Order: sequence, then C-alpha cells, then structure tokens
Amino acid sequence: MAYFDQLGQVVTVLGTQWGDEGKGKLTDILAEKYNVIARATGGSNAGHTIKVDGQKYVFHLLPSGVLYPKNICVIGNGCVIHFPTLLKELENLAKYNMNVTGRLFVSDQAHIVFDYHQEIDGQQEEQKGGAQVGTTKRGIGPAYTDKMSRIGIRVGDLLFPDQFTAKLKANIAHHRRMYNLDVDFETEAKFYLEELLPQLKPFITDTVGLLETYYKEGRKILLEGANGTHLDIDHGTYPYVTSSSPTIGGICTGTGIGAHYLNDIVGIVKAYTTRVGAGPFVTELEDETGEKIREIGGEFGSTTGRPRRCGWLDLVILRRTIWLNSLTEINLTKLDVLSGLENLNIAVAYDYRGTKLLEPPSDLDILAECKPVYKVMPGFSEDITKCRTFEELPEAARNYVQFIQDELGIPVKTIGVGQGRDEMVWV
Repeated sequence: MAYFDQLGQVVTVLGTQWGDEGKGKLTDILAEKYNVIARATGGSNAGHTIKVDGQKYVFHLLPSGVLYPKNICVIGNGCVIHFPTLLKELENLAKYNMNVTGRLFVSDQAHIVFDYHQEIDGQQEEQKGGAQVGTTKRGIGPAYTDKMSRIGIRVGDLLFPDQFTAKLKANIAHHRRMYNLDVDFETEAKFYLEELLPQLKPFITDTVGLLETYYKEGRKILLEGANGTHLDIDHGTYPYVTSSSPTIGGICTGTGIGAHYLNDIVGIVKAYTTRVGAGPFVTELEDETGEKIREIGGEFGSTTGRPRRCGWLDLVILRRTIWLNSLTEINLTKLDVLSGLENLNIAVAYDYRGTKLLEPPSDLDILAECKPVYKVMPGFSEDITKCRTFEELPEAARNYVQFIQDELGIPVKTIGVGQGRDEMVWV
C-alpha cells in the first residue's frame, strides 16, 4: 500500500485530545510493517482496544503490536509497571496461543507500581473530596511521585534482591508515615522475588541500548503513545492531568530515542471529543446529542468502565497539539459514529468575555468561562463503514474532513470508519 511506502524508519502514534482517541487501531495496522513496537510512558491507566476477526483485545501495558507473532515489543523506561496486571495480560494472550517469549522486553529503568500505590491513589482521591481529579486509581500518580522524589523502585532493582528489599522496606516505611496501608513488607518482598521475578526475569533488559541496536540495524520502529496530549503533566489542563508526558517529548525521554531520529509523527484525532474524569471541557454536550454519541461510540473507559464525557470536535486544543508534537499527519477516528446527526459542530475558537481566543488559556478559571465558537456543518445519514476511499464517503462527511484539514494545516491521511482493523479509509 502506498501509505506505508511514504513512512520513515521511526513512526510515532500519539493522542491529540484527552486520551481514548483510538490509537490502538492504527498502531495495530502499522505493526504489520513495523516489527519493533515500543511504549514510552504511562502504565495500566491507559487502555488500548483492538478488534481482530471479531475478537476484542484490551491491553493496558502491552504494546498493541503484540498480536503479530514476529513483532518485538518494548515497554520503555518512561513507563510505570504493575506486574500482576502485565502477567495477567500475558496469560490472556496465552489462551489464544500467543507467546511473547524472546520478543517482549521491559526496561530495567522503568518504575514499579505496587499494590499499595493503588491504595494510596484511592486515599488521595478521597482526601480531595469535591476537588477530585478523577484518576483511574491504578497507582500511577503515586508511582510517578516516588520516581520524582527519587525514592522509587525500578524494575532493574529486582535483579539485585538485597538492593530491592532495602529499597522496598524504606519505601513502605515512607508511605506508612502518611497513609494507613494494608501492606506487609516481608509478604510483598517474597511475592516479588520468589513468585514474580522468575516469570519476569527473561523480559528485563536495557531497552535504550536495545532500541539503538535495532535502529542501527535498519529495523522499522513504531513508538506508541498513551493517554493524550491535553493530559500532559506540563501542557495539559493541570491539575486534571496524568502524571507523565504523553507528548512527543515524553516519547523521546520514555524510550531514550533522540528527537533527531524520529520521522513521521501521527496525531490520532477522534472525530468528536471525549474526556474521562474531571476537568474543563469547553465543547462538552450535556444533552441528548452527547448521550447519543456516547452510546453509538461505546464511550466507556476500557480501563475503568466509566462513561466518557462527550462533545464536539475542538480545533482550539488541536492547534496547540500540533505545535507541541510537531505532527506530520492526522488519523481521524470514529467518523462513523457521527452518522445520523443533522448538524455537525466544530469549535474553531473560544469566546472569553467577548474576546476571540484561538489558543487554549492555561488558567482554568478563564477556561471555565470560555464558550465555543462553532462552525456548523451539515451532517450525513449514510452508513460509511464499508467505505475504503475518500471518494466513497458522502459529500457532507468529505466536507467535514476537508474543513478539519484546511483549518489545522496538516493532512488527514487515514480515517477510521468502524471498529474493525479493515474499516479504514485511506486518503
């Protein structure tokens, strides 16, 4: 296919909104040609859903490309890993006769998420009361907090039992001073060293050096982003953000691949906007239209099962996304969900007390007062799931895509028109 021929050696796929854009599908398609797939940031708070031959697979830690038996899969140094979750995913793959031995590698520099981190996560949310961020309570924030406080425990520490037990003992003692934790140090240490380590040891390695070797061998590398740009700890709607950097900067630091080596950077844009948890959402629909989009689009979190907040497409946040990530193209997803709506609204700007804003304000109080300025376009009613070329799409759908492309100034090269791997329009 011509699309694959124009891509470079290193391709990045990342989310442009607040996560759940549908990154897993394009990643899975690209994984057919790119045999090294690496995750850079996040943990089991990120859910990737892929549907293949009628079978739905949900991954929280494994890269989406794991479904291809010849692919090398890397969990990079920027990730935080809850190993019981990872092993459960591997067990589920084994049910379908998929073996990852010799092709899954976990960074020795990645940090470990313990069960008590999840306990802390829940307690922190309860303490915030009405100011809750709406985390997944998977322990991601507390694990990254340990990392930044330089008291975290890395995967490589498991290879040195005395070092691991000393760090674990100190870490538990640190957290017990602030939280009521149901954790026994000796039980936890034994569980990791005697039960988990024998299963994990074959996967643990220096993934930075590994990726460098693969690059110099000329292998094609696919870097898989997690979450979404506007959940970025620096550039997102702080404090309603994740604890890592889902932007291209996080991809580089989370894999150890320098920016100079990156070629194509594909931004995944859902044809409308969704958000899970608390935080500002200028184009949110709290009416029947929003409910209809949620039901048709199946907008319920793959990690938590929580209903996602739904709204119209927001070009204001997407302009910032393009600048932050140096996007080279867009993959527009779930266009089929919009079929049946009389009109389609696209936010081209915000109105703040009579002032037109083309970029999102960083102050949340100002953002809360912003109203969307919409471009209203005719909707379409046709079933587009069988469309495979741009010309096959209804005129109203083509106009919708063309407007997005013209406003953002970068090409829309692929369009998702259904859940299946083959339900894609190649522009």
